[in-house]
Amino acid sequence: MHLVGADLTRIEPGRVEAELTLGQQHQQQRGFAHGGLIATLADLVAGFAAVTLVSDGVGVVTSDLRVSYLHPGVGERLRAVGWVLKAGRRLHFCEAEVWCDELLIAKASATMAVVEPA
Repeated sequence: MHLVGADLTRIEPGRVEAELTLGQQHQQQRGFAHGGLIATLADLVAGFAAVTLVSDGVGVVTSDLRVSYLHPGVGERLRAVGWVLKAGRRLHFCEAEVWCDELLIAKASATMAVVEPA
């Protein structure tokens, strides 16, 4: 999260938001926000949303991530919102949206596997 320059801006049970100011290092060859960055932000907020619903000492890892890119990311700021649709004992089903300024640029579905200490 810190390597790409994202900051968590809202944390609630089952819901997390993050923001990132776009810089040249985030752009692909045509000047759009790189698709890998967008996927990373979606994964980040979905995963942290899942973490808010597990006990201390228990973690989550991504077992599946699907991202649909709706528009190129051209602007000044990315905002990602992630939430848990269903929290299970072993799997949490999550969704995420990534916005560039006021435009929805990506939608993601993620499955997070709950990892308990050994």
